[in-house]
Amino acid sequence: MRRNRSGLISDLGFLAFLVLIFICIVFISGSPDHYIQNIIILNLAFLLALVTYFTTVTAGLTLNLAFIFGYGFFIVYQTVSQGETIGVDTYFWLIMTPLLTVVLWVFTTSSRELQAENERLMKKSANLATVDENTDLRNSVSFQKDASLFTGISTRYKIPLTLLVIKVKYWSEIRRLIPDDQLSEAIYDVSQLSQSSIRTNDALYLLDKDDATWGLLLFTDREGAKIVIERIKFKLQELNDTEFSTKYKVNLGLKIGAVEYEAETIENPFDFIVQAKKQLEYDV
Repeated sequence: MRRNRSGLISDLGFLAFLVLIFICIVFISGSPDHYIQNIIILNLAFLLALVTYFTTVTAGLTLNLAFIFGYGFFIVYQTVSQGETIGVDTYFWLIMTPLLTVVLWVFTTSSRELQAENERLMKKSANLATVDENTDLRNSVSFQKDASLFTGISTRYKIPLTLLVIKVKYWSEIRRLIPDDQLSEAIYDVSQLSQSSIRTNDALYLLDKDDATWGLLLFTDREGAKIVIERIKFKLQELNDTEFSTKYKVNLGLKIGAVEYEAETIENPFDFIVQAKKQLEYDV
């Protein structure tokens, strides 16, 4: 109902804008002696209306107020210096210019609301999305939900849980060497490399796409995590010798940090990630 009302107001504003333009054309054609002056003022009126469209109605009306004072001063000057009388033509632009501004603002109200709503929906969708659209991997939003579940299982059934944080070394420099259309593909290849190194009941997450950072939740202790780390690095070395160096013209290196879950020291999923990232400093 609200959208229909906004659409109706926008349509009425559009019709009113067309009517005002028609009135301006008739007025200008009926005053051939002031043709140049009227054309200049009409252009100024359109300019003020466009400023309103790209800013706010308050800014547009403020500029219109400045125009009215300026135009009024010009009319007074002509009256005093040339002895001209103030006629109906003088009041036409004093009324028409702010009217054009207000009507254009009403006309564009609906589209501005739609744009704002679209931005809100996009932000909401990005916040609620749990899967990366390019790699089909679960993202940091999904990690927060799953980590709470996994840590609860770990505590209840006394099953060790370890988080691996995997990051591509020198990614900020490497991404300058890889064409933009291959960046997502490189992230996908590394994701597949990590995915193939874990069991089906372990979970892989793309924590930060821009910084090429993954998270692996493993139901194992630190010793078991070391086996997974060695397996990932071995597979990466194989791919560097065969596929990666040919495909991307660079050798990719990984830094991997691991931390085992302890309820006493890890309060929430963010803390889990932070502590695992600290371990990256020791993997050079």
